[in-house]
Amino acid sequence: MTPRTNALGQPIGEPLDDWTAPPRPTALALDGTWARLERLDPDRHARALHDANALDAEGRNWTYLPVGPFAAFDDYDRWLRAVAGGTDPYFVAVVDRGTGQPVGVASYLRIDPAAGSIEVGHINFSPLAQRTSVATDAMFLMMRHAFSLGYRRYEWKCDALNAPSRAAAERLGFIYEGLFRQATIYKGRSRDTAWYSILDREFPALERAYGAWLAPANRTAEGRQLRRLAELIAEARRA
Repeated sequence: MTPRTNALGQPIGEPLDDWTAPPRPTALALDGTWARLERLDPDRHARALHDANALDAEGRNWTYLPVGPFAAFDDYDRWLRAVAGGTDPYFVAVVDRGTGQPVGVASYLRIDPAAGSIEVGHINFSPLAQRTSVATDAMFLMMRHAFSLGYRRYEWKCDALNAPSRAAAERLGFIYEGLFRQATIYKGRSRDTAWYSILDREFPALERAYGAWLAPANRTAEGRQLRRLAELIAEARRA
């Protein structure tokens, strides 16, 4: 595609004459096929989340997070209360609709309405949610909500050494953008950060793929998937 140019013949970006800055997420409550997202409320969610996290006896879930692990409930409850009322990060609880139990947390962060950019992060799925339809549905709900508000860029960033997070980003349809070397320090160690994103114009294809993957018709009687999400995303992108 030939780039647009200004009166001086210099290449410039596409115009955004009809675009307006989106609102910040507030009072979030979203129901999906398998998951429900609720504004994080320590009074309702803390104990169940701590108990679910305790199933990760080795604390592997916390290695690449800036906090934790929390052996004692009081410590986890104190941290949850410190972050639950914030607007950036904006935390939600992930609830398994089948059981009604909170099984993880996630947040919107680095929210920049003026640029139309928003990130998903602080993701911590307990063993009850890992590698389940609930986890995928929760990520789709957050993604869809961000674009429905009018954001044009949805970001995922993680420690470049966090192989499971990088694999999850790619499975969910994020595009790898590059490596930011020595981007930050956490837990007393240096971190290179891997950047991923999805743009608003890319989301319609992903929405079709997620709809097909999340549908009960894509499950056997035992609950196993019939078609993989990556396969459906590749097919939707070719259409």
